[in-house]
Amino acid sequence: LIRGGAVNHDGRSNGIMAPNGLAQEAMLHEAYRQADVPPSLVQFVETHGTGTPLGDPIEVNALGNVLGEMRSSDQACLIGSVKTNLGHLEAAAGVAGVIKTVLAIHHQIIPPHLHFHEPSPRIAWAEMAVKVVDQATSWPSGRRIAGVSSFAFSGTNAHIVLEQAPAAATSN
Repeated sequence: LIRGGAVNHDGRSNGIMAPNGLAQEAMLHEAYRQADVPPSLVQFVETHGTGTPLGDPIEVNALGNVLGEMRSSDQACLIGSVKTNLGHLEAAAGVAGVIKTVLAIHHQIIPPHLHFHEPSPRIAWAEMAVKVVDQATSWPSGRRIAGVSSFAFSGTNAHIVLEQAPAAATSN
């Protein structure tokens, strides 16, 4: 199910390649408000994952600030990016993230972030309740909730909230 989502624009920034973390946080808050899902219930976020020393820390910090609210560090939200498997895909990058996340929900396994060896030293990992998925991880039963982020060169930020659909009723 698509529970909700939000889109906004970076507004003022240092340029086309410099995202605005406050705009990303505002967009995440709005997406989870629209979805009527507390950010602390999200188990996985498919990140935009620029793979750059500037973009990744801004995105992870925004996720940590929003998803870390009312969450203990031992209940970290897992993050990853399909770009490590496929490359950027430009305009199709967001839909590739949606497809990956829907398949992860369906198969009840969060796939690892490919080629991940060392966390970026530019991110204060110990201070955040987010963690890069470094190995295939079983998705526990119960309410499976995920987010998918996608950003554009124009400064547009987008995030949707996905949840596993309820089991279909069987007829006798």
